[in-house]
Amino acid sequence: MTKLNNLHIIIAEDDEDDADVISEIFNKNPDFDKVSLVSNGEELLNYLKNTSNATPDVILTDINMPIIDGIEALQQILNTETLKSIPCFIYSTSINPAYKEKCDLLGIKGYLIKPYSIEGFEEIPKQIIKIIEQQ
Repeated sequence: MTKLNNLHIIIAEDDEDDADVISEIFNKNPDFDKVSLVSNGEELLNYLKNTSNATPDVILTDINMPIIDGIEALQQILNTETLKSIPCFIYSTSINPAYKEKCDLLGIKGYLIKPYSIEGFEEIPKQIIKIIEQQ
């Protein structure tokens, strides 16, 4: 089991309040060195396609976002040879079994439930690290 640190995560989150909270939580976590934030799946794809941007170590995306949703963006990412090895995680307020099934079929590393408290948000980086270390 490898200890992970100095990770770069990109987070796709369209809700400004949630984006502020989640980016602050990851910035405080010692395992994550860089946090990039985009507001929808299209911005996520554009970020990843831009060769001047460093390739992230982890991708975390909300599901329900405008323009391109999280699942649709991850379908494209996981079908791209240079990106498909990046561990991808979904987080959502929805516990929709159809979403979970789609994520499992795509090979998403984790389907996390978006919490309603700051304490719950603080668990997300820990969950991601734990899942990656177990791979």
